[in-house]
Amino acid sequence: MGRRKHILVIRLSAMGDVAMMVPVLRALTEQHKKVKVTVVSKAFFKPFFNGIPNIDFFAADPNNRHKGFLGLLKLYTELKKIHVYGVADLHNVLRSKVITTLFRLKSKKTATLNKARSQRTALIRPENKVFEPLIPVVERYADVFEKLGFPINLSKVKFPEKQSLTADVVAFTGNRIRNWIGIAPFAKHKSKIYPKDLMQEVINQLAAKPDTKIFLFGAGRSEVKKLEDFAAGHDNIIITAGKMSFKQELQLISNLDVMLSMDSGNAHIAAMYGVNVVTLWGATHPYAGFAPFNQPEKNQLVSDREKYPKLPTSIYGNKKVEGYEDAMRTINPKDVVNAVDGYLNYNRL
Repeated sequence: MGRRKHILVIRLSAMGDVAMMVPVLRALTEQHKKVKVTVVSKAFFKPFFNGIPNIDFFAADPNNRHKGFLGLLKLYTELKKIHVYGVADLHNVLRSKVITTLFRLKSKKTATLNKARSQRTALIRPENKVFEPLIPVVERYADVFEKLGFPINLSKVKFPEKQSLTADVVAFTGNRIRNWIGIAPFAKHKSKIYPKDLMQEVINQLAAKPDTKIFLFGAGRSEVKKLEDFAAGHDNIIITAGKMSFKQELQLISNLDVMLSMDSGNAHIAAMYGVNVVTLWGATHPYAGFAPFNQPEKNQLVSDREKYPKLPTSIYGNKKVEGYEDAMRTINPKDVVNAVDGYLNYNRL
């Protein structure tokens, strides 16, 4: 039968990148029954992996207990006790490289994510831009496991059943009798956020549709205030920010009919549950490889490159380019509404 092979998977951040691992690891453990996985990431992300067979979670603490080189040595000492077969570094940063190198020096098999940095640079540079799609990040993750001897067919990923809503969540959401739309209108960087007035148009039009309930996602006081503005005057809009735990939000997201999101973590969280996802793109672009997993290209609404030929100007949205502040205004609210509307069922009982 052969012995079970234990793989250590390292990805410490960010939320979207960790969420993108989930369908890959589902496919890995489903297609290779003798593989066990331990995910090393921040404790906050542990709920992503709940209920997936043959996956354990190890909470790293890079900001305190495992901070700095001595902290990394402590982390390695703790991980060494797991007795792994190999290490998959899906982060490829200094911290993950240190851990991976220490395991390699102990003759463990290791493989590291190829971030295609030179190709990314060519995609976002203003002159002599190479505007071609890069290999999606999820496929790059899969390539790491193939190097370890475990090829993965991502076309055969099995998504989980919708999570059963616990009584406390139902008390907040109400019973499921209508279409459920999630909207996550924020992102870490301003260049990835759809203008507030246009998003208000989208929300107003969707809220006016029959048999529809909208859930607005965000975090922090400033975002909650903006969400309250978006929801004003609509009795079928519920603000989740500050009112649900992360675990409760995941329950809700898994039950959505569709999620409308910026190029941000919420898009990838919804996608890992097999939920339909519509994304809006400003300074960034799906060609960088960060489109939500298993979503059709038509769901990725991008800014007009004829008017803004330097797009994409950034991989992560953290670069400001003068004159490109209004690039997302070229995404028509009507097109956004139509994209979301394609996933709604107006005959739902």
